[in-house]
Amino acid sequence: MSQLALFSNCPVKASSIIGTKVVDTAGEGLGNIKEIVIDPRTGRVAYVVMAFGGFLHMGEKLFAIPFSSFAFDEANSQYSLKVPKERLEKAPGFDSDHWPSMSDEQWNRDLHTYYGYAPYWE
Repeated sequence: MSQLALFSNCPVKASSIIGTKVVDTAGEGLGNIKEIVIDPRTGRVAYVVMAFGGFLHMGEKLFAIPFSSFAFDEANSQYSLKVPKERLEKAPGFDSDHWPSMSDEQWNRDLHTYYGYAPYWE
């Protein structure tokens, strides 16, 4: 059993999540997990940074998505994004050379609002 399969019941290393496939609720591939962002004040996972689009990493766009937007599919060792693909296509994203300031509270609030989740720190 892989460490990913244990995720729902036990702690898991971030390195075993990075690179994991992300699918939509219909099971169609969307991209993969590039980073996991931890809030150092609370120790909680704040966001998952997912790569979407592009070909061979060219034209690839990154998205910071609240961790609560994902569900783990143990049977297939992948994450399902509980956000419609159309919503993701219109989401605020960034490229690997121009990350947003994740310490900006307004950016954090706007991001959570976009995905329909209350900020994790409240």
